[in-house]
Amino acid sequence: MIKQALISVSDKTGVLDFARALAAMGVNILSTGGTAKLLADNGVAVTEVADYTGFPEMLDGRVKTLHPMVHGGILARRDFPEHMAKLEEHKIPTIDMVVVNLYPFQATVAKDSCTLEDAIENIDIGGPAMLRSAAKNHKDVVVICDPVDYAVVLDEIKAGAVGYDTRFKLATKVYAHTAQYDGAIANYLTSLGADKQHATRAQYPQTLNVAFEKVQDMRYGENPHQSAAFYRDLQVTEGALGNYRQLQGKELSYNNIADADAAWECVKSMGGFDQSAACVIVKHANPCGVALGANAADAYSRALKTDPTSAFGGIIAFNVEVDGAAATELAKLFVEVLIAPSFSAEAKQILSAKQNVRLLEIPLGKGVNAMDFKRVGGGLLVQSADSKNVLLGDLKVVTKLQPTQQQLQDLMFAWRVAKYVKSNAIVFCGGNMTLGVGAGQMSRIDSARIASIKAQNAGLSLTGSVVASDAFFPFRDGLDVVVDAGANCVIQPGGSMRDQEVIDAADERGVVMLYTGTRHFRH
Repeated sequence: MIKQALISVSDKTGVLDFARALAAMGVNILSTGGTAKLLADNGVAVTEVADYTGFPEMLDGRVKTLHPMVHGGILARRDFPEHMAKLEEHKIPTIDMVVVNLYPFQATVAKDSCTLEDAIENIDIGGPAMLRSAAKNHKDVVVICDPVDYAVVLDEIKAGAVGYDTRFKLATKVYAHTAQYDGAIANYLTSLGADKQHATRAQYPQTLNVAFEKVQDMRYGENPHQSAAFYRDLQVTEGALGNYRQLQGKELSYNNIADADAAWECVKSMGGFDQSAACVIVKHANPCGVALGANAADAYSRALKTDPTSAFGGIIAFNVEVDGAAATELAKLFVEVLIAPSFSAEAKQILSAKQNVRLLEIPLGKGVNAMDFKRVGGGLLVQSADSKNVLLGDLKVVTKLQPTQQQLQDLMFAWRVAKYVKSNAIVFCGGNMTLGVGAGQMSRIDSARIASIKAQNAGLSLTGSVVASDAFFPFRDGLDVVVDAGANCVIQPGGSMRDQEVIDAADERGVVMLYTGTRHFRH
């Protein structure tokens, strides 16, 4: 039975209604500072912790709840007679519920104007101590660190008592929360410069703490003998795959999620072209067909033409709603996952006949992950995300021939696609669609040859096409291969010690070549 609750929160969302409900049930409420004032000003009977302990809040609020009257009442085991005897001896009532959330440290240090003093004063001491004490004694104490749990707890109190399963779940949530909080403090402090004022802040801290929450276990990993699970960022970036809502289909697999991320990131990058609808087909983490179209059905039809063989069993993403016309065409192909910002009612009805197809709705957004991670033996590689999209103004024509407006658009399209193709990447395009994709080869020449073979197998002509190379051509032979295949425009980063040799070869072959000044390796 809950007789006494201590409520002290930084995030006051819903706390007034929660406290009113507890007070109506006869629960005595203890509180501090701003929370106590909020409750008192709104007619909720509340006892200040300083009055309760008989010891004043001091040191500008740094010391207020660190007292045996508080922690004794929280930590005492009700099933230990010696614990209860000690409480009685020192006239310490039990505290049966602790409702605490912490100073906004992460929000504070995220501000450009944040000083070290600001950060230090937003390191909560009493809050984590109370949370950890209550979570340790969860058998006897209900602990809440997230306003979202107020309703669940009230419902269970009204039904008779807060069950052990809920108490345990709330306790585990507390330890995850305080671990993340302490991790954020360590990340910040170990990123500060060694100068006396700590005026500089490194992009990569000396110690790195990251936190994710498990969404689901996978049936297996990349292969059946590997186990796996999917974890999501605690704060998912706008527009990221982690925001997905699955409408139908089997559970997502490890490979589904990895490939879906590749497809979704690629299709999101297709904004800004004349035609609004884009479709990306991915197989084994590589785009095998990308196209713009007048609508979803048109974009899909054009993307499929690049490599219909590889598209079988692939992941398909759109940047516009999938309507009935698109769904009718999609239903003809075996597909693992379909991704879009939305699916029309007609599309859902048509695709419901393909019960195993996973439909994912994800709101479009421009946000990108701040960091990319890659696990290696005994360590972790961390880098900033490859969020740069080359613009027309960044391009430099290095040949005698100048590109036409249509060629420029095709070159920009090809470059966007190449960014999402595994290195070495060669992508032939024309008319806002891929014509041939060569990915992941040890030799750039081999990627070029494979791309041309893909186009030939699909019955697509490369005559007059443009080609994107994710990194520079180290020799002229790579350029000769793509020109021999039919390309008359090339876009590449430049930067080779033999750049002039390749430029001379382009002039000799009568083709246009542009430099981006940006490389897009993708491993």
